Amino acid sequence: MKPLVRQLLAISLLPAASPAFSSDEGQVYFEKDVRPILKAHCFHCHGEEEEKKGGLDVRLARFLQKGGESGPVIVPGDAAKSLLLQVLKAGEMPKEKAKLPDHEIATIEKWIISGAKTARPEPEDLGPEHLFTEEERKWWSLQPIDAPAVPDVSGESWVKGDNPIDAFIAEKLKEKGLEFSPQADAKTLIRRVTFDLIGLPPTPEEVREFQEDPDFEKLVGRLLATEHYGERWARHWLDVAGYADSDGYADKDMERKHAWRYRDYVIRAFNSDKPFDNFVREQLAGDEIAILEKLHANSPTDTEKKRYEELLSATGFLRMAPDGTRAGPSDVTTRNDCITATIKIVSTSLYGMTIQCAQCHDHRYDPIAQADYYRLRAIFEPGFDVPNWRPPQSRLVSLQTKVEAAEAAKIEEEAKKIDAERVKKQEEFITDVLEKLLAEIPDEKKRNDMRTAYRTPVKERTDEQKKLLDTIPKIRQLNAGSLYLFDSTYKTKYAAKLKEMAAEAAEVRKKKPEIRYAHAFTEVAKPKPEAIPATHVFFRGDYESPKDPVEPGDLNVLAGWRKTEVPAINPEIPGEGGKITSTGRRLAFAKSLTDGEHPLLARVIVNRIWMHHFGRGIVKTAGDFGVLGEDPSHPELLDFLAADFMKNGWSIKRLHRQILTSQTWRQQAVRDAKRDEIDPDNVLLSRQNVRRLEAETIRDALLAVSGKLNPKQFGKPIPIMLNTDGAVVVGVDTTDSAGRQTGKFIPLDGEEFRRSIYVQVRRSRPLEMFQTFDAPDMTEPNCDVRPVTTVSPQSLLLMNNTVMREFAQYLAARLQSDGGPDVGTKIRAAWQLVYNREPSAEELKMATDFVAAQTEFYLANPAKLEKVAGPAEGENAEPELLALAALGHALISANEFLYID
Repeated sequence: MKPLVRQLLAISLLPAASPAFSSDEGQVYFEKDVRPILKAHCFHCHGEEEEKKGGLDVRLARFLQKGGESGPVIVPGDAAKSLLLQVLKAGEMPKEKAKLPDHEIATIEKWIISGAKTARPEPEDLGPEHLFTEEERKWWSLQPIDAPAVPDVSGESWVKGDNPIDAFIAEKLKEKGLEFSPQADAKTLIRRVTFDLIGLPPTPEEVREFQEDPDFEKLVGRLLATEHYGERWARHWLDVAGYADSDGYADKDMERKHAWRYRDYVIRAFNSDKPFDNFVREQLAGDEIAILEKLHANSPTDTEKKRYEELLSATGFLRMAPDGTRAGPSDVTTRNDCITATIKIVSTSLYGMTIQCAQCHDHRYDPIAQADYYRLRAIFEPGFDVPNWRPPQSRLVSLQTKVEAAEAAKIEEEAKKIDAERVKKQEEFITDVLEKLLAEIPDEKKRNDMRTAYRTPVKERTDEQKKLLDTIPKIRQLNAGSLYLFDSTYKTKYAAKLKEMAAEAAEVRKKKPEIRYAHAFTEVAKPKPEAIPATHVFFRGDYESPKDPVEPGDLNVLAGWRKTEVPAINPEIPGEGGKITSTGRRLAFAKSLTDGEHPLLARVIVNRIWMHHFGRGIVKTAGDFGVLGEDPSHPELLDFLAADFMKNGWSIKRLHRQILTSQTWRQQAVRDAKRDEIDPDNVLLSRQNVRRLEAETIRDALLAVSGKLNPKQFGKPIPIMLNTDGAVVVGVDTTDSAGRQTGKFIPLDGEEFRRSIYVQVRRSRPLEMFQTFDAPDMTEPNCDVRPVTTVSPQSLLLMNNTVMREFAQYLAARLQSDGGPDVGTKIRAAWQLVYNREPSAEELKMATDFVAAQTEFYLANPAKLEKVAGPAEGENAEPELLALAALGHALISANEFLYID
């Protein structure tokens, strides 16, 4: 939840949602003005419990007049005699909490003075149907999505084209006396759109081509068609999905070795423009869709096998939450914590609502009952099954086919033959050495007794045999592991031969097809409905205090106009062998979410896409479309885009085109006094916003401009480690079991230069660069909106970090190799690579002078030259190369590189 002040401010600014107040805006009513305040602060003690403290119930106005043990707490028309107002002003209530803000107390006082009116007759009792008022039920984000008419702005000469987005934006600008800013120039547009869509800078060649052929729609189409697009936009979704390659829970934080299949699924989904409704259904119920489509690991065609793998991998979405049941005690609390985190991920990513706030009580601000939280939990309960909990390693689903298994068995037989031959040779070698050692014993009887003692199994040896063997330790200790000790003595190569044979067997086993696993969400088949775990409302969220059972379902507040029930057993899912293979609850729920009528899903995803193109969503609080979130700046536009999105096949790539080709998005980002005065935060979008690159995009851009980017896609994550300075960097961890540095170095053979989406996400070890530039560490357990901070560690990292210095050196090596014959040409190439533009005359002179001065300095100080030389230069670093590296370091640390206009 947000800080209290923010919450209270949101309540005080809550607009009247009901038409009942349209003709009497100054009147204060209980339902719209007073009840939200009391609900936020007083219901817990004076409303929700069966025994109300002091006998006082504050949920209805007439209850306040009736009062409790101290008598009536309000006297309509007389504030001075109203006990409620007295205790609030004195700060005596709420007990042990901060005093209510003055503006809230003033609202209650005004209501009492004006007669303590209600908007309508109050119910005789408060049953479940009266949990929420009409005003709460009419909250904007919970209403049907109706596409509004596109405003007519044809008379405005400053509005170009016929993109509906521009019409909605222009209408609000016109009301404030504002207009669109001029379109950004070609270099700005190609840099902006390339970073927006693929998260990489355009190359100098691409910039030149666009300047020669400024067909913007063609450029957008080309970028959407690249494989890099999915890598860029998958990262945004993985934030809200809470993707991580580890379980979490502090130091344990065990690796999830197969989580990456879900990451790859998301990348492929974006690249193929998988309709978003299908994308959601597969993540929530891919395993149940596989049952419907009769798919399995041994499906007859490769297409079917790939589809099965895709569907199982998709359900990794429901396995992304932190989970401490593998590393620590798998008690009821740890298990339920995992479920709670999963529900938060599902609700914030798909609903854009803080449903988790209803875990302990009815939501204090939104029309979400506590029972709603557990109805949602009941949808996923059979897959978690707390009483029969499956730890993470037991949930993995093998994707191995019968053909692969047969091939693996055949290869294993081949390896076992080598093993058997090795055992035979080993016995021959031991016998040979044993006889050589025995030959050194002159007494034949002792020789024979020693041989017998050695050949007798250890547990069967007599005390006399043990004593005899102790007289010649070399014989007693003779085994396969000690053969190498005798090779030099007897000029043999027994140990080397055995090692060679072991390596040969290992090489054969490497030919086995890797057993692939999906980190999937599935249900264990049940013999009968009674075996399916029940879901109960937990009293105050306490797992040890179950109350009433609940059935699976959606938010009850929607029941007035759409079906909210989810079948406990979905008849769509066929049984097998008399068992319930899967309840089908998740599939039914997923279909309901994506039926084109649900009020939240389309609004939420459209808002997220908008946010990543403008730096701010139409609803700024992308994960909170409730009362505590911010109202949409352009509600009609949001609904138009959501309706249009669903109508046109839930295509995200089409939505990109719609946004990017708008006049709104293509504006320049230049500020001016008039716009800053009227709309300082640019909510109305009379210009584009300047945005800083995200942490991963900064690293990817560094890889690109330095020429080191490895375009390899998919697969296992790039490992991370703690370096000697204690910073988390890309690399293979070679610490010993005690966590001590061993000094070993294992090369990654170029894997370290792959894009950042492939870097391992360890919850307890975020990459230093990512953490510094606000990447989430997924301990929350997901991230709706990344913060954008400006703090001193960012500047320190840019200036002093070894990684930045290495990137600068790689850039210098690239300039030296490809930048041209003279320093001036190299400098111009640097500006084109890093900033996508030519340097000005002043910049060129300054950079030329700097490189000359640095070169001269290194020539005069060879010791300094050796000290700063890095991996790009090697031992024979040239002064000019290091001077170019110093210049490159300055360029990649500047705001012009880190921000897009």
